[in-house]
Amino acid sequence: MARIGVQLMMLKEQVEQDGPYETLRRLKEIGFSSVEVSQIPMTPENVAQMVRAREELGTEFAALSAVLDTPFGMPGEALNTDFDKIVADTKALGSTKLRIGMMPFDAMASTEALIAFCHAADAMALRLAGEGIGLYYHNHHLEFGKLDGEIMLDVIRREAPNLRFEIDVHWVQRGGKDPVRTLQRYAGLVDLVHLKDYRVGQPAPDAFGFLSKGDVAGFMGAFTNVIEFGEVGEGNLEWTEIIETAISSGAQHLLIEQDQQYGRSPWECLQTSYDNLVALGFERLM
Repeated sequence: MARIGVQLMMLKEQVEQDGPYETLRRLKEIGFSSVEVSQIPMTPENVAQMVRAREELGTEFAALSAVLDTPFGMPGEALNTDFDKIVADTKALGSTKLRIGMMPFDAMASTEALIAFCHAADAMALRLAGEGIGLYYHNHHLEFGKLDGEIMLDVIRREAPNLRFEIDVHWVQRGGKDPVRTLQRYAGLVDLVHLKDYRVGQPAPDAFGFLSKGDVAGFMGAFTNVIEFGEVGEGNLEWTEIIETAISSGAQHLLIEQDQQYGRSPWECLQTSYDNLVALGFERLM
């Protein structure tokens, strides 16, 4: 049965302060027993606490995160240099999934660069398959733009046939596509789904000061930048249809992720998302 859980990136500051075990214990108190790991240092100490949470709390690790190469010389692990370590951590946490959160920035520059990334990711997906691990690609909005007349996500699908998808429904909406139809379009390839709402906010109060100064361009800049990352059920997405379509399309894990919380704590946001999902009848999935 599909599970609704949490993208642990939301709680990276809490993990840094309290450690993974305590953070996962508090998540379980809310009602979440499934997580995806991203932006959490996979130190031996953190991995040991996650293993403990798996054994004592029953935490399920839906997926871990990885990159092919560390960008711009930044520190961190990468599949091309730390393959054995990443595979060992994935297996220690009982997961069979690794996800790439974004393509390298330079892969966005041209069709040729995108295809080169696709071929490298596809080769890595084949290598990981030999370890019993699937490799997934997480979309943002840019992948629904076109290069040489073709939607970038379709290029990835064609040029990396062994790469599977993690569909983020907020970014689908922001990319001008319908989440339900997109899940249907890629049905059978989508084992992981990100849940966050698409909320239309209000222009900041100082935006109206532009008008008093006759700065219409300044006001329009604020007017056109009001989209927010919302708690599930606090925006405009049709959640019952999205979740039911995701499950019928083959999704195994649906992870709540809210990139920004706008003054609320991550715990408050997760509680709101949990309560709204329960009200919609999805408590059985958590």
